[in-house]
Amino acid sequence: MRRRLPWTVFLALGLCGLIAFAISRIDVGEAIREVTLPLRHEDSIRQQAARFDLDPALIAAVIYEESRFSDQTSHAGARGLMQITPETADTIEQLSGGETFEYEDLSNSDLNIRYGSYYLDYLLDTFSGNVVAALAAYNAGPTNVDAWGGVALEPGDIQFGETRAYVDNVLERREQYRENYAEDLGL
Repeated sequence: MRRRLPWTVFLALGLCGLIAFAISRIDVGEAIREVTLPLRHEDSIRQQAARFDLDPALIAAVIYEESRFSDQTSHAGARGLMQITPETADTIEQLSGGETFEYEDLSNSDLNIRYGSYYLDYLLDTFSGNVVAALAAYNAGPTNVDAWGGVALEPGDIQFGETRAYVDNVLERREQYRENYAEDLGL
């Protein structure tokens, strides 16, 4: 007598076929890139990069290093994608002639990227285009950068290990964003 397979076997085989088909359609490299080097808010990044004449890959790298593209508030009170502290937000507001805003507004991604990009541009101008000095100041403050060499600052001159690692990481990520997301960032 011939034995019949239960209907659940056919169901399982069908599901396996669907899963195999779905997996064949996934760009594994793209999926890995999205997990290891995410990119969000491309329009806002491109817009602010153009507005302040900044490298969009640099903005993306700062966002990655600051928040991994996740709106959050740090233990130090820094807020949003670019981790802007209340003191830095006040400075940006004064420098830009902006109007009073609510600190909670920094959780708005577009506003946060605009403020962070403005401040990054300001720091690049302050340190005569020295990206290392500007990034170190973004992380540790302009006063520390002035004490470490100001416009002549090189990575080896940075006195805080955390800031030195921050600068190295942002510069490395900038290159990775340039390589992996050139089209998305308008490069």
